Amino acid sequence: MKQWVPAPRNSGKPRYLEIAEAIREDIDAGVLAPGDRLPPQRRVAQELGVDFSTVSRGYAEAVRRGYIESFVGRGTFVKALDALPERPDPRRALEEDPMMNMPPEPDDPVLLARMQKGLEHVSANLLPLLRYQSVTGSPQDRATAAEWMQANGLHCAPEQLVITPGSHAALYAILTVLCEPGSTILCEDVTYPGLRSIAARQGVRLIGLTSDKDGVLPEALEEAITTHWPAALYLNPTLQNPTTRTIPSKRRQEIAAVLQAHDLTLIEDDAYCFVDNGAPASITSLIPDLGWHIAGLSKCFGAGLRLAYTTVPKRSLLGQFSQALRSMHVMVSPLNLALLGRWIEDGTAAELQRSVRKAAAERQALAAEVLQECATTSDPLAFNLWLTLPRGTSRAEVMGRMAGRQIGIMPSDAFTVTGLPQEAVRVCLGGPIRLEELHEDLIALNDAVTRKDWLG
Repeated sequence: MKQWVPAPRNSGKPRYLEIAEAIREDIDAGVLAPGDRLPPQRRVAQELGVDFSTVSRGYAEAVRRGYIESFVGRGTFVKALDALPERPDPRRALEEDPMMNMPPEPDDPVLLARMQKGLEHVSANLLPLLRYQSVTGSPQDRATAAEWMQANGLHCAPEQLVITPGSHAALYAILTVLCEPGSTILCEDVTYPGLRSIAARQGVRLIGLTSDKDGVLPEALEEAITTHWPAALYLNPTLQNPTTRTIPSKRRQEIAAVLQAHDLTLIEDDAYCFVDNGAPASITSLIPDLGWHIAGLSKCFGAGLRLAYTTVPKRSLLGQFSQALRSMHVMVSPLNLALLGRWIEDGTAAELQRSVRKAAAERQALAAEVLQECATTSDPLAFNLWLTLPRGTSRAEVMGRMAGRQIGIMPSDAFTVTGLPQEAVRVCLGGPIRLEELHEDLIALNDAVTRKDWLG
């Protein structure tokens, strides 16, 4: 048995992660050789002066990463060199932005291995994927997209489907087609910050509409149409960012009826449609000749996979839309398309969906338990919650108290279209933050909001 103890570290990371990383570093340095049996966890805990549970979690993390393997009754052993996964390139360990609303990252070794196999399949066709390709996606990619949408309850005509480099790119191109500087777009009074940014860039005015728990009020929509003569209505109808609200079927029908009566275009930003594929039918499906439907993929598979399936309401608009996309992005990444296509074909995409939903529900349950005293709006499938602050507590105070934490918190200012921002914040529960770290940060957030640590 190897008389090994991980060298002390002071990286600032949780101690159990430092133990897992020490195991890999000592394997690479030759301190630990393939087949070496690691000392019992209790002995390592005594040597380091930490709890047994910390070492146990460190060993479990190293097993998850594929550095070591454990056998009941035999012990824990270093894996053979040819069985070790490649270490991540530190130059690719980029700083993520915790303020962004990201899906929980998968940590199941079996699922991660399936995802990596998809990359191996893509690499077999590498050279063709490095060439220029169609701005709208190849016929094969669009056929795969149409099948995937159908499997998720979304119906579209493949000839009106365009694959875009993300929802943000699609939204930018749509506004380019629909709007001139000075045009007006209607939207929810609290809306997606990306729309605000794009509208400001293009000189488009946003008008926020009054909403209730079911979404935009039909009478408010009607009044705004006759008052402002807008170019379109923008909605984020499923797991709305930031409120997590999903517009129910009846309200969707009422909104569609108003749009139909006024012949007004809809931009339906369905960024979470593949996360919650049990949501009511899209509003676009009720008024297909008026609706641009953007089915985002990044929220289901990861922000780095910049892809979205965009349905154009009329074939006559395809040329203008494609030209706008080409001028800004040239084409969607063929590498991304090939990887997603493989994942869809071999079932990895569906497995990722299940993983994201399960992790989101687990994190929402944890947040509900910790933040019982707080006024939150959430959904079991959302990656965030909307936290309304109690009287006497400002969003600036909460942001200051939570500075330096890994959990992503964004004030209501970023989402507010009309009027003064309310005292509220969006709290992101997904991304690379682990459940244990999320738990600690949620406890700190609860204290920051309820002022327990700040009295006296």
